[in-house]
Amino acid sequence: MRGLTGTGSSRGPASAQAVITATVVLAALALFAAACGTGGTGARDEGPAHAGSVAPAPAAKAPSPNPSQTYEKVDAVALVKADPVVSATVKRDLKPCSGDEYPVDVTYGDLTGGPVEDIVVNVLTCGDAVGVGAYVYRRESGAYKNVFKAEESPVYAEIDRGDLSVTKQVYEKGDPVSSPSGENVITYGWSAGRFVQEDFHHTDYGNAAGSGDGDDVTAEPSPAN
Repeated sequence: MRGLTGTGSSRGPASAQAVITATVVLAALALFAAACGTGGTGARDEGPAHAGSVAPAPAAKAPSPNPSQTYEKVDAVALVKADPVVSATVKRDLKPCSGDEYPVDVTYGDLTGGPVEDIVVNVLTCGDAVGVGAYVYRRESGAYKNVFKAEESPVYAEIDRGDLSVTKQVYEKGDPVSSPSGENVITYGWSAGRFVQEDFHHTDYGNAAGSGDGDDVTAEPSPAN
C-alpha cells in the first residue's frame, strides 16, 4: 500500500505538472497566434494606407530666372560722364545739387533681354527737376553700352511693362516751366538689337490760357546708334 501510495503520489504531481506544462504551452501558442494575427492585421492596415495615400507631388521647380533679372548696381553718374554718346553740355551741367547728391534718377529693369538688367538714367536739373537727358544702357561683353539717348529737354524715360516709355513735355510760347501745354509719349520696344518706336500719342492739358493742337510738338527722341 505504501508503495502504491508512493507510486500514486509521484504520479499525481507529475501528471499535474504535465497538465500545467501543456496549459502553458497552449497559452503560449495562443498568445503567439494572437500576436501573429495582430501583426498581420497591422501590416494589412498599414499596407493599404501606404498604397492608397497619394504621395505628395514633387514641388514644381520655380522657373529659372531670366538672365536679365539679375540686378547689378552701378555708379550712374560715372557711367554718364564716361559715355562718349552723352553730349558735352549734359556732362558739364551734371553737378551735385547739394553735397554729393546728383540730380539723376536710375531705374533697373529688363528692356533688352540682356545678361543683366538694363539701366535707365535720367539726368535732371537741380532747381525744377526738368529732364535734360535720358539714356538706356545694356550690358554687352562685360561693359555697359548706350543703346538709347534722348536729349531734347524736357524729357524723361521709364520702363513700362517691359517697354521703354519716353515722355516729352510740350511748351507753347509763354508757358512757364511748371505748366507745359501738353506732352508727347513715345513707346519703344527692343527689336533686332535696337529700340523701335511702337506707339506715339499726344495729350493736350487744356489749361485756361489755351494750348496748341496736337501737331505743334517738338522732335521725337531718337535711339542712339
